Amino acid sequence: MIIFAYIFTALMILISIFQLSLVLGAPLGELTMGGKFQGKLPIKMRILAFVQIIILLLFSLIIIARLSIAFEAYYKLSRIGIWFVFAFFIFGTFINLISPSKKEKLVMGPLNIIALLCSFLVAMS
Repeated sequence: MIIFAYIFTALMILISIFQLSLVLGAPLGELTMGGKFQGKLPIKMRILAFVQIIILLLFSLIIIARLSIAFEAYYKLSRIGIWFVFAFFIFGTFINLISPSKKEKLVMGPLNIIALLCSFLVAMS
């Protein structure tokens, strides 16, 4: 199961880098938020992208703690938190796969599916 935690964490870092590029003004708006914003995201959406970075990194902490790879002090909390992570990615997968943006469907949809599967496998361990 440790491999799934590593895959999940690497994926969260990759998506966080993408979110950081949005925060910094990269013209990738069509890959997020249903493709509603072409080019650079407006300031409010950039703030949301920054919040998402924090959430994704917190999810990685929960995954890592759940398997006692690190952050062992959070193990008990991770036994509950893992289900919030799993639920988040159920919702995120659904939203990305029904997105009106073809690019979001093709890029973020599969990434969410991978995160969903990894979080489920870690939760079941």
